[in-house]
Amino acid sequence: MDELPAFEEKIRRLVNQYAEGLVRLAYVSVRNFSDAEDIVQEVFLTYLRKRPHHDSPEHERAWLIRVTVNKCRDHLRSAWIRRRAEMPKELPGIPPRDYELLWAVLALPERYRIPLYLYYYEDYSIGETAALMRLKPSTVGTRLERGRKLLRQRIGDEA
Repeated sequence: MDELPAFEEKIRRLVNQYAEGLVRLAYVSVRNFSDAEDIVQEVFLTYLRKRPHHDSPEHERAWLIRVTVNKCRDHLRSAWIRRRAEMPKELPGIPPRDYELLWAVLALPERYRIPLYLYYYEDYSIGETAALMRLKPSTVGTRLERGRKLLRQRIGDEA
């Protein structure tokens, strides 16, 4: 019985520590803030059900990110989601000066969006990003390079 309050405290700590970053990651993938919040809620429910054991906070964070990426992919495969309306023009928590870059990143295919987000916003190395995405480091490096090139083209074309 003493195990339950400790686990509840651990869940609170995880939510406080990681929820905001996971919502941003999910948003980059699904392009809808409400869906991103729902996905992160599902991630924490999965954590509650599975109760995975992690050797370190880095493994714990990596597990949460991996599950978030997987749930985003599942979400995007749904036929209902593919037929929905576009994103709103103003987004909560995003400064207006960052909109141009955000829209350019969100316009990229997922194969480039996710590695760019993990590398630049979550500060994962290429090797760590590769492990999270279950890809080779060279593949992640190529996707980062191509994603940056596409961003330069899109932002340069609009400027």
